[in-house]
Amino acid sequence: MNEIKPEAQYRAFLAEGRFMILRARGSGRYVFYPRVAEPVTGDTDLEWVEASGRGTVYSTTVVRKRPPEPSYNVALIDLTEGPRMMSRVVDLAPEQVAIGTPVVARIIDDNGVPIVVFSPETGS
Repeated sequence: MNEIKPEAQYRAFLAEGRFMILRARGSGRYVFYPRVAEPVTGDTDLEWVEASGRGTVYSTTVVRKRPPEPSYNVALIDLTEGPRMMSRVVDLAPEQVAIGTPVVARIIDDNGVPIVVFSPETGS
């Protein structure tokens, strides 16, 4: 097994500007959050693959802050590959984020830490 733990490897990919997720070689199932084994089968033969970056808002809530801090949303995103991840939807007022909204991932710098956020898909 390599020396880099899955979460550290995931964060290293983000620092390179790459949104990567794990896939089990045996079943083909995608795995997120990074881990050493597929949750369903316990399969440890996982490989890193580039995520499509596409998803759909599964649920959302608005976190209201005291002014002058802006409110923001916390959303669960169903990735096209299958896993669900927690993130934020940006480029839209927190109250306008709706369940079922198609979104596209991007990596931003959040106080020196690269993170994945999502923007509404604008069409092809």
